[in-house]
Amino acid sequence: MAITSTLSSDGTLLTIYIQGRFDFSSHQDFRGSYERLDKAPERYRVDLQETTYLDSSALGMLLLLRDHAGGDRASIEIRNCSPDVRKILTISNFEQLFDIQ
Repeated sequence: MAITSTLSSDGTLLTIYIQGRFDFSSHQDFRGSYERLDKAPERYRVDLQETTYLDSSALGMLLLLRDHAGGDRASIEIRNCSPDVRKILTISNFEQLFDIQ
């Protein structure tokens, strides 16, 4: 499991990349990827292209990111989901809370 992040040159978009399993063992690294910033970006993108698994704690972490980013006003994209990961997000009704593609 590896979590990395990049901030756009203008500071408005933070992209978080998750590789491998996205589960409770990712908690500190995931939170650190967005909490350590001096200024909160306007938009967030979570790239799950390399994510092989996610569980209920990962869903909770995504909800924590949403709260941190402004709740209902948050702009969070979830991108590059595998069919299995997308199915979990769909069953959990996350398409109502996030922009999933």
